[in-house]
Amino acid sequence: MEDILFHGSDKIVDNPVKSGGKVHNDFGQGFYCTPDIQLAREWSCTEAPSAFVNHYSFEPSYSLKVCNLSGKDFNILNWLAVLMANRVFETSQSTSAVIKRYIIEEFLPDLTGFDIIRGYRADDSYFQYTSLFLNGTISLEQLNEAMHIGNLGEQVFIQSEKAFEALVFTSAEVVDRSVYLPQRLVRERKAREAFQRIKHGPSVLDGIFAIDVYRNKMKNDDLRIR
Repeated sequence: MEDILFHGSDKIVDNPVKSGGKVHNDFGQGFYCTPDIQLAREWSCTEAPSAFVNHYSFEPSYSLKVCNLSGKDFNILNWLAVLMANRVFETSQSTSAVIKRYIIEEFLPDLTGFDIIRGYRADDSYFQYTSLFLNGTISLEQLNEAMHIGNLGEQVFIQSEKAFEALVFTSAEVVDRSVYLPQRLVRERKAREAFQRIKHGPSVLDGIFAIDVYRNKMKNDDLRIR
C-alpha cells in the first residue's frame, strides 16, 4: 500500500470522514483517493471554479487490511458486482435486471473485513462501458479490455474507521484548472476513441456476453472468466 495518497476536490479536505462521501458511489460511502498525483490534479477539475489536490499519508503504527480488486485474486465480474451493488444502473430490459441480480449474487465479494479497497475508477466512460455489457452490447472480453484503455486510473477507497484514523492530512495544493482541465478532457477523449475501436472491432460477436453468464450459470471460479 502506498504511503502517500491524493484526493482531488474543489475544496481543501483536511479532515476526511466516511459520511462526507456520496452514498451511491463505486465502492459505497467513504473517501476516494489515488496514488497518482497527476490524476488527482485532473480529477479536481470539475465545474467548480476552484480546484485542490489534498495530500495524505498513513500513520505507520496502524496495520491496515487492503483488498485489491484489480489483483490476481479477483476477476472483472467481482469489480462489476461491487459497482452494481452500489451505483444506480439503468437496465434497458427486464432480462438485464435479472442478469444484474445474478452477477451480484454470484460474484459480489465480501469486503466488510477490509480497511481499504483498490480498484478501477468508474468515471462516466467506465460506467457507460459496464452498462453496455449489462445490456448486451459488448462482451466481457471487450469490457475487460476497455478497463485498461486511456489510463483513466485506479482509486483507493478508505472505508473503515481504523483507516480514517490512520489517514493523516499533510498539505493541499492549488490546481491550475487552465492546465489540468484540458489534460483531463484529452485523456477522456482518447479513452472514448479507443473504446470505439474495441466496440466495433473484428471480434464484436465473439466472447462471453452478460446473457451467457446467466444462462450458463457461471460461478466465480469459472476459468472462462479468469
